[in-house]
Amino acid sequence: MIDFEKASVFKLAPCKPDAIASTVAPLIIPGEELVSSFKGARDFVVFTNKRLIAVNVQGMTGKKKDFTSLPYSRIQAFSIETAGTFDLDAELELWFSGLGKVRFEFRGGSGIRQLGHLIASYVL
Repeated sequence: MIDFEKASVFKLAPCKPDAIASTVAPLIIPGEELVSSFKGARDFVVFTNKRLIAVNVQGMTGKKKDFTSLPYSRIQAFSIETAGTFDLDAELELWFSGLGKVRFEFRGGSGIRQLGHLIASYVL
């Protein structure tokens, strides 16, 4: 499982879902759709209409991948922090039942407010 305490793993920027769809396609269930995606240097996070999937690319070749599925139904609370003048990164914190806090850092201009709205629409 991904160590979510290491924020440097998740400095994410928006990317087109088509660019990573083939990697997560085997995990997608009937009725599930890709909604949004964000990519770091190698790792990425996909938001679907049912869950978020964090993908940690491992090893030198990148062939080994760790897929962590985090269903919206297990979110107890969440927080967004927008980018500021000097702190250009935005943050998303999610508290999952049975897992605890999961934190993602996004590069400024990643649309964190829209992401917060997306999560609220599935959680509330």
